[in-house]
Amino acid sequence: MTEHSPRVLVGWVPDWPVVAVLGAEPEPQRLAAVVARARILAATAGARAAGVRRGQKLRSAQALLAGLEVYERSADDEAKAFEPVADAVGALAAHLEVLRPGLLAVPAAPAARFHGGEEPLAERVVDAVEATGHPCRVGVADGLFAARLAARAMRIVPAGDSSRFLAPFPVAELADAKLADLLSRLGLLTLGQFAALPAAGVADRFGAAGTAAHRLARGLEARPVVPRPPGVDLSVEERFEQPYTLAEPLVFAARGLAERLHAGLAGAGLACERVEVEVECADGSTAARAWRHEGVLSVGAVAERVRWQLQAWQHHRLFKEAAGGVVALRLVPDGLVRDPGRQLSLADGDQEATARAERAVARVQAILGHTAPVTVELAGGRAPGDRVVRTPWGDAHQERRADGPWPGRLPAPSPTYVPAMPRPVRLLDADGRDVQVTARAEVARTPDRLVLGPGDTARVAGWAGPWPEQERWWDPAEARRTARMQVTSDDGRAFLLAVMGGRWHLEGDYDT
Repeated sequence: MTEHSPRVLVGWVPDWPVVAVLGAEPEPQRLAAVVARARILAATAGARAAGVRRGQKLRSAQALLAGLEVYERSADDEAKAFEPVADAVGALAAHLEVLRPGLLAVPAAPAARFHGGEEPLAERVVDAVEATGHPCRVGVADGLFAARLAARAMRIVPAGDSSRFLAPFPVAELADAKLADLLSRLGLLTLGQFAALPAAGVADRFGAAGTAAHRLARGLEARPVVPRPPGVDLSVEERFEQPYTLAEPLVFAARGLAERLHAGLAGAGLACERVEVEVECADGSTAARAWRHEGVLSVGAVAERVRWQLQAWQHHRLFKEAAGGVVALRLVPDGLVRDPGRQLSLADGDQEATARAERAVARVQAILGHTAPVTVELAGGRAPGDRVVRTPWGDAHQERRADGPWPGRLPAPSPTYVPAMPRPVRLLDADGRDVQVTARAEVARTPDRLVLGPGDTARVAGWAGPWPEQERWWDPAEARRTARMQVTSDDGRAFLLAVMGGRWHLEGDYDT
């Protein structure tokens, strides 16, 4: 029997991280971007027109646009701002899943029957989102992966045609960047070429991750959904003696619930791709929202999504005094799949101590957010900020070669303090004019003063450089031209400066 994926409608509000920061309709000419881990996450239309791209290094974007407004991502604020959008679409369908703030999915078949077809349903979703003040793009296809790509093109892909629709897309659309890079180096450039390989051969060569990606390329779900075990209740619930009107106590309870949920699923040999968060208030009213992950939800991922949802509900006054506060929190797993398991090596050591450490860090992660606790790894790079890779706990480290020679790398000693983002400063000559670096990497005027900020001006006692650097000149999106200088002040301080986009920035402090 041929396997088919269910019909899915995906609604997408483009550039949601920017919308959450700047409002529903940022001015077209505004040059702003939201960053996460020093890379561009989203940008305004004006910034994109100037060459800023998603995934681009912040330094490269600032080199293109000296006046670029930069905002750090706040997933909590994104979730709060998205709640009215989810409510508007939820009024059109019995079941709704939030993939992430800005992106949601609806099982298309039942909703389409109610609204008279997939096209009328798509039109109503667009109208509902636009009524909240946001643009919306909608796509319908077999399976979530194809529907997400269809939403970019505002297409309704006919049933059974998802594999043909996906065929021209590059393999870079797969979430597994490492696998996509390997496929490209093997000459498999499109999803159609990858899908044409025999499934057994893919499983032998690429393992479980390759099998899941191969199914997506064929228009199927990454993992076959399995039926819920008969007579087994996999949901978990926490009831409170004292009703809570704030989200913080519920977030603490959510972490323990997530661990209990996964323990129950593991006992049944299962994992879940979706989880429904339910709260019950003292007056008997209830609220629920389903969250989905593009893969198997881990304990940390479940706890994070519960925290997003609880804070969004609190922000929109769901826990108001009139409801009497929350008396129960419940997590219901859905989208059950076989547990992929975890292969341990003989060198893994004391598993109980490792498990305790993981639980402790995961609790911190649930409170402060997924990106708060990080692991640090030295890597290759020329600038001091490029040589340290910070990865959220539980995520795979980015692949970056640490071995050399990295020509142009700053010699030792390294600055003792490197800001997360280079801070704009001014380097002036004796007449108060900005010091410029020529095309021959020479300073046009002698540095005299360094303006670090309001009330903090240092007299330049000595300087070295500038040292030019031109990286990735073959890639316009990643190309970066920089010149660095070391500057000492008459009060004994020492700084590392870099000129990017015609403006000086503080890249490091040797004395902090």
